Amino acid sequence: MESTDDLYPIAVLIDELKNEEMALRLNSLRRLGTIALALGEDRTREELIPFLNESIDDEDEVLQVLAEELGNMVPYVGGAEHAFHLLPPLEQLATVEETLVRDKAVESLCKVAEELSPSSLQLHYVPLVTRLSKAEWFTSRVSACGLFAAAYEKCNPEMKAELRAGYNMLCNDETPMVRRASAQHLGAYAAKLEKNLLETDVMTMFTNLTQDDQDSVRLLAVESCSPLAKLLGKGACVSKILPIVQKFSADKSWRVRYMTAQQIYDLCEMVGRDITISEVVPSYGKLLRDNEAEVRIAAAGKVSHFCAFIGAEASLREILPSVKELAGDTSQHVRAVVAGMIMGIAPILGRNDTIDQLLPVILDLLRDEYPDVRLNIISKLEQVINVIGINLLQKNLLPAIVALAEDKHWRVRLAIMEYFPQLASILGVSNFDTVLGNLCINWLKDQVHAIRHAAATNLKKLAETFGHEWVQEFVMPALLDKVQNPHYLYRMTILEAIAAMSGTVKREVLTTVVLPEILKTSSDAVPNVRFHGCKLMKTMIPHMDKNTVENTVKPWLTDLQEDDDHDVQFFSRDALTACQ
Repeated sequence: MESTDDLYPIAVLIDELKNEEMALRLNSLRRLGTIALALGEDRTREELIPFLNESIDDEDEVLQVLAEELGNMVPYVGGAEHAFHLLPPLEQLATVEETLVRDKAVESLCKVAEELSPSSLQLHYVPLVTRLSKAEWFTSRVSACGLFAAAYEKCNPEMKAELRAGYNMLCNDETPMVRRASAQHLGAYAAKLEKNLLETDVMTMFTNLTQDDQDSVRLLAVESCSPLAKLLGKGACVSKILPIVQKFSADKSWRVRYMTAQQIYDLCEMVGRDITISEVVPSYGKLLRDNEAEVRIAAAGKVSHFCAFIGAEASLREILPSVKELAGDTSQHVRAVVAGMIMGIAPILGRNDTIDQLLPVILDLLRDEYPDVRLNIISKLEQVINVIGINLLQKNLLPAIVALAEDKHWRVRLAIMEYFPQLASILGVSNFDTVLGNLCINWLKDQVHAIRHAAATNLKKLAETFGHEWVQEFVMPALLDKVQNPHYLYRMTILEAIAAMSGTVKREVLTTVVLPEILKTSSDAVPNVRFHGCKLMKTMIPHMDKNTVENTVKPWLTDLQEDDDHDVQFFSRDALTACQ
């Protein structure tokens, strides 16, 4: 027997189920499994579940948690044999007005249905589905649409016929919300049906839904095209699904066309390359030229996928003219999507066609007034550079990159800076220094702190690429020339860049060139510079020899502990710990 002390927390949880405070009720519901385990299977079935069934009149947030937890209760009521006891409270939750609660109840009902034996399902679950599908209030019928798939396979032929009739009735329901739900769940329901019924029963329901006068129903029917195409196979997909998709691409509702643009590529693998070029691509072209910007955005997001599927020749003929138009679209959001996708076309087209057809478009997008367009191009420059080669990079793209490095929008400058280490590995030391080297130094004096900090990190990455000789010959002279900048924020950033080189340069350069500049910070008039020097010294100590640390660094840090500024004292003490 468990002691009274052991059972006390369980009693508290049970009491909290009735508490007026919603937070306490939620806490108790989330631990429903613990309560059920303590009560035992019999008491859970006979007391807890009936109590929960009477507690449905509560806040939506509480009901949502209850609906979720009930779906996990099968082991606590005695397993699959007694799982039907969970159906009554879930049935009530599937009828409430709040959509989130109903959706969670439907999800849990399907989980319980998977556990039920065929006989138990036919005795308890199927009548529940029938009641909901014939209920007067539409919310019940909406929930019923999501329950048919879980029930169908375990039923006998007579019940299967009843379920098919019930789903067909919901597809023709007078309430648009019910028809929407039936369209939404049609793919999952069709997957459970016998194959001989797909081209008859299912396609009849699907065709009716695609012709619905409510665009909200039609757009959900679009989502069923891909799963139905997979079930039907290539032949039926071409003859039955493809014409519907073609019709949807010219639908009077832009929302339906938008959904079609998002789904249309999924058909390509079903119908094959030849039919895609002859039948699907013309409809896709209409979507790329749609009057609504949202539709063009959705269609543009599939450009590289289509080009990869149909090949370079067909892409140049069928898709690229529309892409060029979209690159000059009046909507900045359309241009931004094109900028993100156009780079992926370069490897498909090959070098010559990329140079002739894509490069001019890319250069125009790099000069776009909208920063997101430029950022999307920058983020995928490597794909084009790998195709066109270094010579054309220097001739065509580098001038645009230099312009972006001085862009008025700091996020663009930051994005191009992050790409510099990759450019460095492509260009080599001599070409990089000639064109881009000075930009890396000038960024240390940028007005935006994020740029200055990133510039110091960028120099460290470049040093790892080019080696210590580049640091000594190019970077250090430029940094030392600017280290006495009158503005303390710039001095701090330049010192940060100098310290970042400590792991790259030779130890001799570290002690004779880098270290003296950090030591000078102790006499700086600005406390921020002095404690920044302490922080940087801490990062440099692991790269110095013991004699330098003992004879130079430790005395310097010890003296700074007597500084007037408390922050300087703190960071000097902190840096001393690295000397141990």
